[in-house]
Amino acid sequence: MTDTEGTGTVVESYGRRVVVRRPDGERVSCKLRRRGLDLVAGDEVRLAFAAGDDEWAVVERLPRRNLLGRTDSRGRTEALVANLDQLGVVVSPRPACDPFVVDRYLAGAAQAGIPALIVSNKCDLAAESDTLGFLEPLRAMGLPVISVSARTGTGIDELVARLSGRRSLLAGQSGVGKSSLTNLLAGDAAQATGALSHASGEGRHTTTSSSILEAPWGELVDSPGVRDYAPPVSELKDVQSGFTEIAALASGCRFLDCLHLREPHCAVQAAVGSGRVDARRYESYRRLVNLTRQLDDRRGWHD
Repeated sequence: MTDTEGTGTVVESYGRRVVVRRPDGERVSCKLRRRGLDLVAGDEVRLAFAAGDDEWAVVERLPRRNLLGRTDSRGRTEALVANLDQLGVVVSPRPACDPFVVDRYLAGAAQAGIPALIVSNKCDLAAESDTLGFLEPLRAMGLPVISVSARTGTGIDELVARLSGRRSLLAGQSGVGKSSLTNLLAGDAAQATGALSHASGEGRHTTTSSSILEAPWGELVDSPGVRDYAPPVSELKDVQSGFTEIAALASGCRFLDCLHLREPHCAVQAAVGSGRVDARRYESYRRLVNLTRQLDDRRGWHD
């Protein structure tokens, strides 16, 4: 690369402008060289210096390793974060979490090929064992569950060890303490990001896009777009890819296009009946199939 060329990682995106971290750690505000170049935090890009404008420009997005997306209320797919190493779903005993929303986060990660873990916050509350029983089948499936408290600091060292050297995203419903954990894990980095956004003329409050916070142990992605989350699914049969225990049984069904709902000779329904597949997880799968149908209808209405 010459002094007028380079590469970098998108750490913030504002439509026609992005903030890119160069290999030497410098963050620069860049324009996009052409329309249709849709970028999100985590994208690796190629840069060129536009001498006439005295600034850097993004000329190409490099291939993505993975992409976490969501489906909005109109059924349209929206890209959130690229090249993630893991997704941490934050839960808490109070307010009580909706386990079906937790399953949607996990399904989105599984469909994108992104490893996931559960971060059980507020472990200092005695009510934890009364409201988080839905985690037991997930533990039995081998999903890592780390108990922490943003208030007391319990378990934070274990969480940092799990996040170390990785680009991680924390997702969770309102009130579970995701913001408290983010500030505890990368507070100084969050302030630095906001300062750069202001300096570049793009106020941090003007965007709901994702941003990458750098901490001594690794990278943490702040993404408001995952608060109201539904995974992007193009076809109903693809919903099962987000439920590994269901996908593993699908080959035993008589019909190749079996959705595991009311079809005869369904291996998944049989496994639910015998207790080999958790009934609540199966109900979550059914709900996601129905939600996908509703979003498909909305997409057709708005197209």
